[in-house]
Amino acid sequence: MAKPKADEASKKKLVDKMKATKEQWDAEAAASPDGPDETDALLSEAISMAIEQGKGWSSPEEREKYLESLLDDDFIPPLFAENEAELEASGLKEAFSSLHNEGETPGKNMLEFRKKGNESIALGRKNVAKNIQYYRDAVNHYYEAYHWAARIEPKGEDFVPTPEELFAADEDPYFTSQKELDDVMSTICSNCALAHMCLKNWGFVRDEAKKAVDFNEHNLKAWYRLAKAYQMLHNWEEAGDAIDSGLEIEKDNKELLQLQKKLGGNVRKARLQRQQRERARAERTSRIKEVWRYCKEENVGLGRIPLVAKVKDDEDEDEKWHHHYPHSGQLPHRQVQNGGGWAWPVLFVYPSHHQSDFIEHFGEDEIIALRMAQMFPEQDDGGDETEMPWDFNNEFRCSNLAVYFEVHCIGTDTDSKGNQLVHPDSVERLKDQGAAMRFYEASRALKGDEGPEMANVARCMERKHLHHQRKAWTKKHGSLWATPDPCPVVQVHPAATLGQVLRNKNMVVPNFLVTVTLIPTEHPAHKEFLKEHKCIDLVEPEKSE
Repeated sequence: MAKPKADEASKKKLVDKMKATKEQWDAEAAASPDGPDETDALLSEAISMAIEQGKGWSSPEEREKYLESLLDDDFIPPLFAENEAELEASGLKEAFSSLHNEGETPGKNMLEFRKKGNESIALGRKNVAKNIQYYRDAVNHYYEAYHWAARIEPKGEDFVPTPEELFAADEDPYFTSQKELDDVMSTICSNCALAHMCLKNWGFVRDEAKKAVDFNEHNLKAWYRLAKAYQMLHNWEEAGDAIDSGLEIEKDNKELLQLQKKLGGNVRKARLQRQQRERARAERTSRIKEVWRYCKEENVGLGRIPLVAKVKDDEDEDEKWHHHYPHSGQLPHRQVQNGGGWAWPVLFVYPSHHQSDFIEHFGEDEIIALRMAQMFPEQDDGGDETEMPWDFNNEFRCSNLAVYFEVHCIGTDTDSKGNQLVHPDSVERLKDQGAAMRFYEASRALKGDEGPEMANVARCMERKHLHHQRKAWTKKHGSLWATPDPCPVVQVHPAATLGQVLRNKNMVVPNFLVTVTLIPTEHPAHKEFLKEHKCIDLVEPEKSE
């Protein structure tokens, strides 16, 4: 029994504090040079009513909470809210929004605001001074009409109106089905799209027209306005679809036929391009499936690296890192000639001279030494000069080069759930066909092959992947600076074939691109390379029977 008495005492103390605060505010208003203004009087009266009457609260706790909020310096009464956020923060948005229409039904308010919107549109068309404020007012009125229409509850098919309801139906409508209400809401959204058209807000025209046809797919005006919005946004295929939908309702509509004639060329071109993209995507999907199936059968490992360098746009330039396995856009493929063997894109890297060469098609049955002899021939004529302008010491000759490939995905570092941890600078093994497909499509999208929208989607997905990698690594090791040791290497005998290299147990091909390092044996960089990268194996040519 002590608790209610304590609550009453606390409430009395709070009310006394409110009275004292009100008296202080009234004194400050009276002492001002201009005296109390209308705002001060309204605020004082509102607080007095809250203190003396305390009506409208569902519970004493709710009333007490409101009284406390009045003493908060940041509290703004709903009467003085200047925007939606301030009205929401007052906690009385719903109640205050209904005050100026107190006693009116949602149907009556809906008709009132829709009428105001129509009048504003008419005034805007008659306006000689070209004042766009009429159309802005129309947008606001239609938004209000939509707001009230959403509050209307259909009566039901078996509803029988009274004579009074029938008499007042023109000013206070009732709806027996959801379809009737949807038709009205479709009209409101279509009219709102028209107001936005007058303001050239084409994005809003599209949004409102889409809402209109969602409510009523037979709204012909909404289909036309949607087509116009797509035209101005240069979404040609969507414009053509909207025109076709409208002509299904009225095949002889003059406005839609004129728009169809005007946009016909762009629409056909956009549809053809989409068909070409879909066909190319289907072909790529088929190729990736074939590559994955072949690699799985032949035990060829595939890997990937992150395709983005940072997680956020505002990362410092110094914190960026850049992978050294670029994606060529090429996939290994089965050759039509040479017995149907497979060919791979190959990158020859020359770290001693900071140079590289890209070979688009390197057959698996080709001997590496033969390709090297074509690129770096021996000087049989007694000359000492090689063909490469950057080879100042004439060291790049086939017999003078050591061949290596880096070994990836050999770490045993795992998280608490047993998943393998991969540092963002390292190569991650592709675990299944879906991962390979997503990686390849993301790499193409980031190059811009699928347009800017798909590039943004791919960038977001890659940033998310990179974020998870960084988070997992940092959780285990404390920092991204705790990098793993340099990856070991495997030396390749020049007489070995590319196929033998690919099937080596240590080989993982990053980004579908076989990367091989070539270094002159006597160059100082060779010794430094082996000092940094431990050589753990040798790929030798298979002995002929």
